[in-house]
Amino acid sequence: MFTTLSRATTVLVASSLLVATAGTVATFHDGRLRPDMATHASGASGAGPGATAPAVQPRPGEVDVCDEPSSEDIVKVPDKGAPDGERSIWVRRPPGSDNEDTPVLYLLHGSTTSHLTLRDADLGPILDEAMCSSGVEFVVAAPHGQEVGGSDTEWGDDVDGDFNIESFVTEKAVKAVEGDDRRPRSLRAIGGFSMGGYGAAALPLRHPELYSQAVSWAGYFKVDDPSNTFGSDTDQHAPDQLLDEPGVQDIRFMLIEGKDDHTPLQEGSIHGEAKRFASMLRDRDMTVRTAFPEGDHSFTTWNPTVPEAVEFLTEGWSDPRTGQQRGN
Repeated sequence: MFTTLSRATTVLVASSLLVATAGTVATFHDGRLRPDMATHASGASGAGPGATAPAVQPRPGEVDVCDEPSSEDIVKVPDKGAPDGERSIWVRRPPGSDNEDTPVLYLLHGSTTSHLTLRDADLGPILDEAMCSSGVEFVVAAPHGQEVGGSDTEWGDDVDGDFNIESFVTEKAVKAVEGDDRRPRSLRAIGGFSMGGYGAAALPLRHPELYSQAVSWAGYFKVDDPSNTFGSDTDQHAPDQLLDEPGVQDIRFMLIEGKDDHTPLQEGSIHGEAKRFASMLRDRDMTVRTAFPEGDHSFTTWNPTVPEAVEFLTEGWSDPRTGQQRGN
């Protein structure tokens, strides 16, 4: 898989926000809210049985990031198989408080790019403006997903043990970014572009105790593993094979695919993957929203959809029932 780079100046349009009233509304197939469905059971990550997960309160146009940009840093963590023995994470934190009630969005880059690609594609300012419009601030963390041998990592742990990038994202990165203020799964989301879009679907389905929401830009939902990272046992890494696993049914998905994206895979192409996977999610009554913008496999296509993706995430973060299906 490859990712085409493109810098774009994006005009953001303030997005509308749907706010759920606790105990009276529930999510429908497209991710929006409907007032005639039962709520999830209680119990959130880091909380005891019966506890209610924290829900953020949107304040459109009134949060600190409207007046002051997020700060950013490159955090380096020792990791096997990483360049120079350290794996970097690009982190942006909104101004003001950063605690266990502040959501976190982990972002995964494509196969031929890096965490700095996301920074250089102007995602930081775009996300800040979307936070201002939605009224919810959150931390953004983008780990470096390459390894010294140049393999197509697929955001996985190598079957031969040369690198453990899935473990880095789900363990070391969470510790490095969240520290002692570990978030409940209800306030932790993951997104990604191209190969990262695949990872953003696969990792929450493999680790439903960690993530309650996922956004996939130009992702694919079957295994596409040219470097044989996973070996012969691929089903356990294929999003379309993991939808009936325990604990995954309440994960909210947003799938974004450019109308002209025909990026080749080992079999077929990215074109049609979002529609195919969305149908599988809807067949299981799982929450999914889709967007099919004009354009191909580039940030020129993806960047203008960021406000809608942030709106989707904010709806989940502000709904106290998000992430309540699991009790851990």
